[in-house]
Amino acid sequence: MTGVLYIGRRCGDYRRNPDRFQPRDSSDSIPLTIYVEMRRTISGCDLELVRGDITEQLVDAIVNAANAHLAGGGGVDGAIHKAAGPEIMAETDRRYPEGCPTGSAVATTAGKLNAKYVFHAVGPRWRGGGDGEEQKLRSAIRVCLDLAVEHNCESIAFPAISTGVYGYPIDLAAEATIDEIGSWMKNTDRKIVVRIVLFSEGAIGQFSRVLENYS
Repeated sequence: MTGVLYIGRRCGDYRRNPDRFQPRDSSDSIPLTIYVEMRRTISGCDLELVRGDITEQLVDAIVNAANAHLAGGGGVDGAIHKAAGPEIMAETDRRYPEGCPTGSAVATTAGKLNAKYVFHAVGPRWRGGGDGEEQKLRSAIRVCLDLAVEHNCESIAFPAISTGVYGYPIDLAAEATIDEIGSWMKNTDRKIVVRIVLFSEGAIGQFSRVLENYS
């Protein structure tokens, strides 16, 4: 599917001018390139599929695919901690020493990322589909969206939670993720941009198919 190429600076005014983005550090004059593969408007909210690096997204909140110990790790988790710096790990250690249960999420500041917050979401490990994995994935997504409202966020970026080392099949994750976000959008009075940031062609294809057919 052919994407739309946006090059710009402004993120804070995203709701008013979606073709412009602004790094949090206004001294950064390097333009950012964002490939929007698909955008759907659902009950006044925008749901986007974006090809790119989640650590480079200019949004109010970035969702981290965390583990229950909030101890950092590989994949998205490791990339976010590396880009953000040690501040958010120190904050999770201080504020959430007991970690976070599967199916939930906690908020921290965003360190060096161009965001205000990181929401550390703990998705399920795939165990064949009979261990409540879909419900836990949906719950983690929903908690992040509720945190976005609680923190007055106008934009939030998700990775494909649980589809890395946790082994959640990408096609099933796409269906659960988009359906949960869409259902949440239909039941909120907040206008928010929700971005799902993907890297592989396979993930983009699966999520695009589901979003195109969502009703």
